[in-house]
Amino acid sequence: MVQRAAIKDTMDAPAQGQFDEMHAPDGSVRNAYRPYQQWLSEQDSAWMRRKQFEAESLFRRTGITFNVYGEEDAEERLIPFDIVPRIITGAEWRKLSRGIEQRVRALNAFMHDLYHRQEIIRSGRLPERLLRHNKAWLPEMVGFTPPGGVYTHIVGIDLVRTGPDEFLVLEDNARTPSGVSYMLENRETMMAMFPELFTRIKVRPVSNYPRRLAKSLSACAPPCASANPTVAVLTPGIYNSAYFEHAFLADQMGAELVEGSDLRVIDGRVQMRTTKGFEPIDVLYRRVDDEFLDPLTFNPDSLLGVPGMMDVYRAGRVTIANAPGTGVADDKAIYSFMPEIVEFYTGEKPLLPNVQTWRCADPDSLKYVLDRLPELVVKEVHGSGGYGMLIGPTATRREIALFREKLAADPDNYIAQPTLSLSTCPIFTRQGLAPRHVDLRPFVLVSPDGIDITPGGLTRVALKKGSLVVNSSQGGGTKDSWVLDD
Repeated sequence: MVQRAAIKDTMDAPAQGQFDEMHAPDGSVRNAYRPYQQWLSEQDSAWMRRKQFEAESLFRRTGITFNVYGEEDAEERLIPFDIVPRIITGAEWRKLSRGIEQRVRALNAFMHDLYHRQEIIRSGRLPERLLRHNKAWLPEMVGFTPPGGVYTHIVGIDLVRTGPDEFLVLEDNARTPSGVSYMLENRETMMAMFPELFTRIKVRPVSNYPRRLAKSLSACAPPCASANPTVAVLTPGIYNSAYFEHAFLADQMGAELVEGSDLRVIDGRVQMRTTKGFEPIDVLYRRVDDEFLDPLTFNPDSLLGVPGMMDVYRAGRVTIANAPGTGVADDKAIYSFMPEIVEFYTGEKPLLPNVQTWRCADPDSLKYVLDRLPELVVKEVHGSGGYGMLIGPTATRREIALFREKLAADPDNYIAQPTLSLSTCPIFTRQGLAPRHVDLRPFVLVSPDGIDITPGGLTRVALKKGSLVVNSSQGGGTKDSWVLDD
């Protein structure tokens, strides 16, 4: 019993003002976690440590790794996995789902408008300069509507929590959101190691995501497609940091995994090499950036794409998911206008608020940010993966001085946000449970048939005590995300 108590009693106290998702301020366990805590109190701590080690071994055998670019030791790394689940009640999820669906509908309508009449710019709600200086804006998409009218086929909305009913959108991922394979493998690992947990606690399933993805992509096939559309996943190849996910999803969907060298434009169709010759592809789930898709249209040195593919696409004879040019919505300056964008296209107030954001391109905002750099988080407009950012409260004087110079030299390239008191969830350590900061990336499928939100998503966790950076490339890990079936 002493060992069992250690699992429960070594929980660190959360910092002042920090929302702990498992424990209330008085130390009691919140409703969402009570069945889990009851089960946990019955377990031996040494057995739990063995299970944590077993989980790591499973991930290593499965090959769930990623690459970090730009480092001398850029070999494949194991993504850390924590065996304590992140738990969300059914009521919380229903509220989140309504907000996510509203936002994704607005994003898709926004994409269509930007590449057609640009009514939101004409109305004065969005500055035209945000497109003029946007690297993700593609003139080649102007006037073209993708098959089925869908631009954002797969969307990842990054959410953070700051209180019992306070969820905020941290950023949108409308180009090529990653991480869904880890969501699926996390659940499979938990079910393999703790099957009794899933008989005691009713958790909504996520394992049907690949089937739902295949169905959603097929529903977006062009008119020339057969009754059973051919879907393929386009990968840059084995050296890409997310190659495991590309191969995993293709296998789980029963789709072809292809590289640019496997494809040709023949008879006005994108076709892939097979043992029977070349055969047409109807839907290409691309995990290749826009500039490498077609060397005849974009980067002429690209060996990753298919010469002439954009001509086929604009002729409506292949679907590319997500549509080229959707990276505009990933821009953090555009993000700062999302409340206006949601209201403009839906006629409703946003159900999920943004994090307060200062656009450094605005002189008054820039002055405010420069005066408070040690208090704020500063991000590059096109930055990702936790790179190119400053976390003021944990930065050195030298780092702050460097960012001050960057802001003065190129203010348009940065936005700033307050340092949020992100919620914490427990992780399992040798000393017992300890709170760590988390975020959540739900995955959304969009087709002419509707919007499909997988219950849960990928919870990323900052494994270092006090850290706010959850990205795996920066030392973060993942958890299984449970949505209770209640």
